[in-house]
Amino acid sequence: MAYPYNSTVAEAIKRAGLPKSHRVHWSDSRKADVVRAVREEVISFDEARERYLLSRTEFREWEERFGETATPSETRETADA
Repeated sequence: MAYPYNSTVAEAIKRAGLPKSHRVHWSDSRKADVVRAVREEVISFDEARERYLLSRTEFREWEERFGETATPSETRETADA
C-alpha cells in the first residue's frame, strides 16, 4: 500500500470516510465507497476483506454492481433522494 510514511490504515480509512468495521448497515453508497477505496489503493483488497468480513465473491459482486458507475457524490445524492 502506498500510505504516507507517517499514516496508518485506520487514518486512511477515516480520511476516505469508510466505516470502521463491518457492524454497519451496508447501504449501496457504503459498498461503492469500499470498492472505490480498494480501486484507488486507499486500502488493500485484503484489508477490506478482513475489516469488513467480505468473501471474495461478495466483494466481486459489489465491484460488478458499483465499480464502474458510482462516484461519491452521485451515490450520496441518490441515497438522499
